[in-house]
Amino acid sequence: MAETPSNNEYWSANIRLVTICMVVWAVVSFGFGILLRPVLAGISVGGTDLGFWFAQQGSILVFLAIIFFYAFRMNALDREHGVDEE
Repeated sequence: MAETPSNNEYWSANIRLVTICMVVWAVVSFGFGILLRPVLAGISVGGTDLGFWFAQQGSILVFLAIIFFYAFRMNALDREHGVDEE
């Protein structure tokens, strides 16, 4: 299959979307849950501090939100490039 500009644009947009999603997840799970935990310790959420919450539940919930966002955005990207499932 020959590489066309449309294929390159599609995969470039796909890789950009994956990179953005992974950076958001890394910032939330590693940044908020580990690095910024002492800063977030003063904020209470559900009986515990916000840093601990991000480390335990927050990163998982953000990951689930990213999965739905990725699926929604990829469907739109597929339609834009004419590779959607009809």
